[in-house]
Amino acid sequence: MRIAILGAGIAGLTTAWYLARDGHEVEVIERNQGVALETSFANGAQLSYSYVAPLAGPGVLPKVPPWLLRRDSPLRFYPAIDPHQWRWLLEFVGACNRATSDLTTRRLLTLSFYSRTLMHQFVADQGERVNRGLNDVIDFGYAKNGKLVVFSDQAGFDAARRLLDYQRALGCEQDALSRAQCIALEPALGDPASALHKRLVGGIHTPSEEVGDCYRFCLGLEARLRGMGVRFRFGTAITALHTAAGRITRIDTDAGDIASDACVLTLGAQSPFLVRPLGLRLPIYPLKGYSLTLPAAAQAPRISITDFKRKVVYAPLENQGVQQLRVAGMADIAGYSHAIDPVRLRQLVKESRQAFPAATDYTQSTELMQPWAGLRPATPKGTPILGTTPYNNLLLNCGHGALGWTLALGSARIVADLLNGARPAIALDGFAVDT
Repeated sequence: MRIAILGAGIAGLTTAWYLARDGHEVEVIERNQGVALETSFANGAQLSYSYVAPLAGPGVLPKVPPWLLRRDSPLRFYPAIDPHQWRWLLEFVGACNRATSDLTTRRLLTLSFYSRTLMHQFVADQGERVNRGLNDVIDFGYAKNGKLVVFSDQAGFDAARRLLDYQRALGCEQDALSRAQCIALEPALGDPASALHKRLVGGIHTPSEEVGDCYRFCLGLEARLRGMGVRFRFGTAITALHTAAGRITRIDTDAGDIASDACVLTLGAQSPFLVRPLGLRLPIYPLKGYSLTLPAAAQAPRISITDFKRKVVYAPLENQGVQQLRVAGMADIAGYSHAIDPVRLRQLVKESRQAFPAATDYTQSTELMQPWAGLRPATPKGTPILGTTPYNNLLLNCGHGALGWTLALGSARIVADLLNGARPAIALDGFAVDT
């Protein structure tokens, strides 16, 4: 089949990868002048397969009022005259209960473990290509260095420890570590000048977690896809989908019409706008997040750290022998602007400097810290939207929130299987669009 992929972020490129490998003729349409220039560009870099619990949890709502009153809150809300924003918020509130959260977590873990299996297969194939002397290996800073979620209050740490048995029953391999054990595992936490060191009470360690630079992965995948004959249309904005007899018949763009046998929607936070005229409602709203990419000193963290209290992640990355530290966090419910809020940027720099004061040179200009903001395409419950639609040649792969990098390969393989008429490896209960 001739298949059009609508969007060239991590979701679109991985979908194109599997479809091209399956023998289809694939074309990727993207409004930007290159791949992965929006949400996939500088995300948190953690391949966090065991930490997929949704934002909508039973303990979230009591925290929201204090968060909204603080300028340095992990979550900020800017109300708009937008019925889609308010409907999303009401559905989010409705999902903030234990039963929904547990069910969502189980579903996300199934998808994330499947995605992890596929990533390990991909990395193993990379190693085989090196052994065969091929020069198209993708260097994306991949490392299996584990993840430590650190807690600043005893009550929060105790609650996390009580969840260990439940998480283990779902396939997670985790250990609760004391304050001293956390510092022994990650010496950067032992810096007496660190505010995080002073408030550290314990942590949950998952040795199997990984890191990787999503943007570099996408660049490498683009090169591999071009070698497989995949066509890219950059600088091409998709304006409408035309239908007849239950099928997509034409894709309108600002550069002309495109015909295909099938298409896959991977436009992130923009996805709802394209299919709304078709009568499809996708409950996706952007949560703006921020990141820095810092040149890492010898005293920077060696493993991934998540500060549970401040909702900031620290992921060490290697880029052609240069050590970096990706710092990411915060969530602004603030519409569709990609502009970097200088207040939030200063806050993220402050968080990093206080947590790991020796990790980098904080006197450098913020431009050298490579600041970035991206729109995470979130659903109220936290599950992505995958699979078929009432239009038999339109499939969906969108709404991954903060887990797009983690869930990318699994989600893409599922969509490719559906297009091939094959049964996906995991059940799609809870992932399908409501019609």
